[in-house]
Amino acid sequence: MRMGDFKQTYAADEAVFRSGTVRFWLVVLFAAMAAFPFMAGPYLLYMANLTGVAIIAAVGLNILTGAAGQISLGHAAFVGIGAYTSAILTTQLGLPFLLCLPLSGLSAAFFGIIVGAPSMRMKGLYLCIATLAAQVIFDFIFVHWTSLTGGIRGINVPTGEIFGYKLDSEFKLYFVTVPIMILAVTAARNLFRTRVGRAFIAIRDRDISAELMGINLFQYKLYAFAASSFYAGVAGCLQVYLLRIVTPEHFPLHESIRYLAMIIVGGLGSVLGSIFGAIFMTMVPEALQSGLAMFQGMDDKLMSYLFPLQTVVFGLLIVVFLVFEPHGLAEMWRRLKNYFRLWPFEH
Repeated sequence: MRMGDFKQTYAADEAVFRSGTVRFWLVVLFAAMAAFPFMAGPYLLYMANLTGVAIIAAVGLNILTGAAGQISLGHAAFVGIGAYTSAILTTQLGLPFLLCLPLSGLSAAFFGIIVGAPSMRMKGLYLCIATLAAQVIFDFIFVHWTSLTGGIRGINVPTGEIFGYKLDSEFKLYFVTVPIMILAVTAARNLFRTRVGRAFIAIRDRDISAELMGINLFQYKLYAFAASSFYAGVAGCLQVYLLRIVTPEHFPLHESIRYLAMIIVGGLGSVLGSIFGAIFMTMVPEALQSGLAMFQGMDDKLMSYLFPLQTVVFGLLIVVFLVFEPHGLAEMWRRLKNYFRLWPFEH
């Protein structure tokens, strides 16, 4: 039970990790993440890398939708822009991975600003439809601009390198994906503590009041779109080097909906919620698929019903979860911490 935890300075009150206990468990978490690749097999490492990419993309969308209140149904398109930018820069210009990574984010941010420019005159459902239109437009470009994107066949990407060190295995990619993920999460966590992040929250809560307070709505909405798209572009670049290929099939509309489901399940406006939501939306379908694989060899007619059923079960899990815990996994985690903070006392 934590007692006597009083803040005596503004710096202590604004600290991200406010107690020695939190810092201790953070060190334990980092130690576990560092030890994980030495104990896990290729499949688990692949899933860990895939989850890390999803976390980066989900954190970016939560900046736009959860913090700034701008609903987007085109997030997968910006992930695709980052992925195609990285693939084109690598295959046609021969640029290294460390240069492709920021350029992919900047490319996605540029198009994010273009899409976000009409946001000053649109919000709510209208903005949602506008971002949906952007998703459809970019998806059309990915498929039909064959001279640049390769069309449906896509672009095969060579193995990435960092100072001559080839990223030719899931093990090696893990030590690239995880540090970038940690950096992205830390940057987003600190963004909400700055003037820009608090302006996002003010716009989300009461945009008219925020404007009366002197916040330039158009400027800060563009900041939100740019930051969110930058994260998406970085995630797309990492995804390319993970899969070694980029095709339009990786960025359809339902992928944008999946990203939106991540931040809703995890918790809107919460960086920790983005992490929980990305893990949930990546791992649960794999767990359901593995569970159904146990029934392999049974009656073929029964299996034809069981395997499509996993999508239905996954959808029901999300619906039931949102009905009983609309504030997401982050709120459940907060309540659990508060319970053990006072345990074994009730009050």
